[in-house]
Amino acid sequence: MTIFQFIEMLGGLALFLYGMEVMGAGLKSASSGKLERLLERLTSNKWKGALLGTGVTAVIQSSGATVVMVVGLVNSGIMTLEQSVGVTIGANVGTTITAWLLSLTGISGSNVFLSLVKPDHFAPILALAGVILIMMAKKDRTRKAAQILMGFAVLMIGMTTMSGALSPLADDPDFVGLLTMFSNRPLLGLLAGLIVTVALQSSSASIGILQAISMSGSLTVGSMFPPLMGANIGSAITGLIGAIGANRTARRAAWLQMIYCIIKAGVFMISFYAINSIVHFPFMGVITSPVMIATIHTCFNIAALLVFLPGSELLVRMVERMIPVLPGEQTALHRIAILDEHFLDTPSFALEQAGTAMGNMAKYSREAMDAAMELVFVYDEEKAARVGRIEEMVDDYEDQLNSYLVKLSRGNLSARESHTLSILLHCVNDFERMTDHALNIMQSARELHEKELAFSAKAKEEMQVYGKAVSSIVDMAVRAFIDNDLALARQVEPLESVIDGINMEEKRRHVRRLRKGKCTVEAGFILQDIAISYERVADHCSNIAVDLLQVGEDGFDTHEYLMHEREAATPEFSALVRQFEETYALPGLKKDEDGTADAVDKYVKREKTAAGAKSGKAAKKEKSAKAVKKALRV
Repeated sequence: MTIFQFIEMLGGLALFLYGMEVMGAGLKSASSGKLERLLERLTSNKWKGALLGTGVTAVIQSSGATVVMVVGLVNSGIMTLEQSVGVTIGANVGTTITAWLLSLTGISGSNVFLSLVKPDHFAPILALAGVILIMMAKKDRTRKAAQILMGFAVLMIGMTTMSGALSPLADDPDFVGLLTMFSNRPLLGLLAGLIVTVALQSSSASIGILQAISMSGSLTVGSMFPPLMGANIGSAITGLIGAIGANRTARRAAWLQMIYCIIKAGVFMISFYAINSIVHFPFMGVITSPVMIATIHTCFNIAALLVFLPGSELLVRMVERMIPVLPGEQTALHRIAILDEHFLDTPSFALEQAGTAMGNMAKYSREAMDAAMELVFVYDEEKAARVGRIEEMVDDYEDQLNSYLVKLSRGNLSARESHTLSILLHCVNDFERMTDHALNIMQSARELHEKELAFSAKAKEEMQVYGKAVSSIVDMAVRAFIDNDLALARQVEPLESVIDGINMEEKRRHVRRLRKGKCTVEAGFILQDIAISYERVADHCSNIAVDLLQVGEDGFDTHEYLMHEREAATPEFSALVRQFEETYALPGLKKDEDGTADAVDKYVKREKTAAGAKSGKAAKKEKSAKAVKKALRV
């Protein structure tokens, strides 16, 4: 190799790395969440990912290019390391298509279709199309598409330049002889195939050389196997080059390809030659043909896929041992995985991920409340510990979601996305506070159990009704939030009004039982703590429902909205109140002539009296709303 060929190879490497960067940036900016959702569906399991990798590589005829694209997607956060496994393994199957084409058309590839799909032919066409689009584009979407085309074209031109700089080696008899001179030394033959593939930057090229040699009738099966295995390992080098300058996760994706290729070739070589030493395969001296080489190459890679893909998790663990997870990365792994800051570059997808995380948070809050209320009547230490773990988990959700949503609010969001972001910002604290109250309820239940206290029969009956109402409103609020069901959200406030009435009536009855000595003071304090937590949980459910109904309007004055709803007393509101009062009626609760309990009216009057002085919580809520408006420039 001359100095000029060496410089040409370096130039090709530079173009290769730059093209990968440009293409990755274009994909991130243009996808608007669509690419991520498509990849998520196509790589939802490893078998779909393998089909994707096979298909893409069969089209572009380069497993190296496919792995480089995978590395770029992992580096940009669009694809996870686990999702990349299937695509990477599938790429090794897809690249065998080239050997079949070469076996039919010859190494020169004069066939028009074959010529068109070669990178050195279609890359300039893509580059020209990208330049034309950039010059003529008036829409941002078109410019982003042109950026993707240009990036991919430059990447392929870089690969072609590198291969071109090294192509004279393919005609060097001494260099080609490396593939066949070690027929009786499998390990050296494998090393020869590896060196040739690394030098040519293409396993397809080195296998093509093998096919060309086989046409001369001088290549036997025994001398073909080792370099073929070496070519399979060497094909992973392109991915390693593509990972230069990438983050640690992307480097793991590149090394995963290398480890897989080494293991599959190593397992085959050891098994094949161990068996051959015993049975002495009669076909080892048979002269090969291009079709035979293509067949063996394809069958080998399909068999490797079927064997290794089911246990691909082991490959992930191996590569994570090879490139250890640093302390900073370990902390990130304990964070909510879907709240990856890489997604902030595509706000629509990041918002969708945040909504999914909030939905999970809401479900955990409901689970904690249901478990805590069950503990009041039947205490179980394992269930109590579960409530504590959920509370800690939801605290983490709140911290991470608040931070993530604030960063997301600085991005370019449409009006609808701003609407969704506002809902998330307003509701995250309410779900977290619900689990705090669940923890309080669990601790009260534990105190009852440890002190061997018990409620009176009537108090227990009343608290069971109270708990059912609270469980219902929590479920209603969670489902309304997850499904964005405004019709269901409108049912929350009437039930919350009934729960307030139940809470007031329960207090009155409790005082009466204390006076008559039917309830101990110590048990009474615990009952009141639980009742207060129930009522506050209902308040948070009300806040969530109101946020769903009010976000997008001029203000977020929850207190004013609630007062308006209760004062207006629409027929629908009153009908729902009566329905919930009948469903969750305390034993012996007196009703007015119109059939409704007077507790709701008393509650409304009390709210009117307190309307002049907002609570600290309401003031804090209003301050938070102003901050949200400012962040969103509402």
